[in-house]
Amino acid sequence: MSLFRYLYLRLAVLILRGLVKLRANINPSYDYIQHIPSRDSGRNIIAHAYYQPRSESENYKPSPVLINFFGCGYTLPLHGNSSQFCREISQKTGCIVLDVSYRLAPENPFPAQLHDAEDVIKWVLAHPDKFDPSQISVSGFSSGGNLALSIVSSKFTTEVFHSVIAFYPGVESYRDPGTLVAPQPGGRPMPPFILRVFFGCWIPDGVDMRDPRISPGLADAERFPRNVLIITAGYDSLAEEAERLAEKLRVDPGRNVVAERMDRCNHGWDMKAVPGTRDWDLRCKAYDMAVEMIGTENLREGRRSSS
Repeated sequence: MSLFRYLYLRLAVLILRGLVKLRANINPSYDYIQHIPSRDSGRNIIAHAYYQPRSESENYKPSPVLINFFGCGYTLPLHGNSSQFCREISQKTGCIVLDVSYRLAPENPFPAQLHDAEDVIKWVLAHPDKFDPSQISVSGFSSGGNLALSIVSSKFTTEVFHSVIAFYPGVESYRDPGTLVAPQPGGRPMPPFILRVFFGCWIPDGVDMRDPRISPGLADAERFPRNVLIITAGYDSLAEEAERLAEKLRVDPGRNVVAERMDRCNHGWDMKAVPGTRDWDLRCKAYDMAVEMIGTENLREGRRSSS
């Protein structure tokens, strides 16, 4: 990358981060902070942990877990913006939810984020006394959705994960942002300029954008878990590529693939939805679909009844 291009991207990110700082109101209501060892000596990965108190009979049993990756275009400091989702999932499924603060670009370009995700999952797998190894799910929003789909389809066997959930992810990062069109006219699709900044910061020069770890839409279908939920938005220019991935995965009759487009919704609509509005109703619908996909509510009830 030339010095001029690097400085241009850094300046663009600084401006975007400044705007986020002025406008974002992120107050996550997590229960505790989990420090997870990184592969890098002396460094920990921070995760906000959400959990529901368990009955005495459940306390000695490993808990189902959801590992969540927040949305940020891989560049913006928005850890905690999916706090409401994490809390709701924890309350309705009994999962411990780990909302992971992965590293940001351009300071830490690809594959730093994938390494952080891999380290967190390996840490969870190394603690079967705390986390039920048969009930590990992964979720993500936007860039976090890309990361969730990438990590489950590239670094582990399909048996590791119970399910993967992705909200409005980009999965074909090799496409020119200027050619992307939302499936429904209107709304506020992400400007191509913003997407180019995100991709330019995240992917170093010389890296193949068709690498399935970057564009999980190109990953082999058999690499994905059995349970897959993909939520898209009608006004989002990333919607159709995510929907193509869902169709690709549906070819396997043994896989439970659910894909739903939320009509007349913008990218990230659920983060700003207000109770009593149409956006809120669709947010509730999408989050309930995630609860159903994780499918641990009945498991938790079963534990109670058998104790």
